[in-house]
Amino acid sequence: MTSNLNFKRHRRLRTSSSMRSIVRENHLRKEDLIYPFFVIEGEGIRNEVSSMPGVSQLSLDNIVDEMKEVHMLGIPSVIVFGVPDAKDEVGTGAYVNDGIVQQAIRLIKEEVPELLVIADTCLCEFTSHGHCGVIHDGDVDNDESLELLAKTAVSQVEAGADIIAPSNMMDGFVIAIRTALDEAGFTSIPIMSYAVKYSSAFYGPFREAADSTPQFGDRKSYQMDPANRLEAIREAESDIEEGADFLIVKPALSYLDIVRDIKDNFNAPVVAYNVSGEYAMVKAAAMNGWIDEKSLVMEKLTSMKRAGADLIITYFAKDVARWLSE
Repeated sequence: MTSNLNFKRHRRLRTSSSMRSIVRENHLRKEDLIYPFFVIEGEGIRNEVSSMPGVSQLSLDNIVDEMKEVHMLGIPSVIVFGVPDAKDEVGTGAYVNDGIVQQAIRLIKEEVPELLVIADTCLCEFTSHGHCGVIHDGDVDNDESLELLAKTAVSQVEAGADIIAPSNMMDGFVIAIRTALDEAGFTSIPIMSYAVKYSSAFYGPFREAADSTPQFGDRKSYQMDPANRLEAIREAESDIEEGADFLIVKPALSYLDIVRDIKDNFNAPVVAYNVSGEYAMVKAAAMNGWIDEKSLVMEKLTSMKRAGADLIITYFAKDVARWLSE
């Protein structure tokens, strides 16, 4: 009855799992994953983050087993966030030689040298006020903060970091760090810039995990307005001109259009940050039996690859690596 109708039969390429596999356009691989973790001072500590089931703050004596598991699963890289005991107005713990992040980096490079270690470079976890720089008259002093961020980056590389990932959103942060690294002889260390970082409600669980909630105000004067799209291009362009080697878009899920814009406009690897709030929502729904966690996570991360991400920072990294091995 339909033999004379002229229409395309797209379903021919969906007839079986094998057929769908050979025409699949985007693939999620273990090599695409970056595993974020939180290291805390003390011993014997494994504090699960209440808003992020499955994610814990780990003391130094517990991170080696964690890193060995990550490596065994085939995840090539990690990004480290520190939770110090002591904080002050200028975030001294971020750049001292024996800071918690520096200790963690040295330990990982000694015990699991195959892992690529990325250091998050910011002050907010280390300042008593929770902001990403030095405060004057109730606001973050951009240029004075750059000096401390540059010191932090150099100290992290001296500890063994393979990549520096500055997340503070200060104007000029990439060139300040690039200059400091070059002057210290670290010309081969790449910068994975949080080039496009929105002031987002999706960061709530992370601030619990990193103990970095601002003690006053918010970060809207330095993180981006979620309503803006062209601003992302301007931010990324500045960072590339200043020496960035990777461009991070954070958050990822609600900003896939921005991921595509950055991919289309710049010849640099694009990193999507699947942030804590995105993780927490999925975990909460899965724990209530409302969703198929594995299927949803794989679909979500694949959407980030489809949008143009080359790499994905995700708290689901270990789960995904296991699923990919099934």
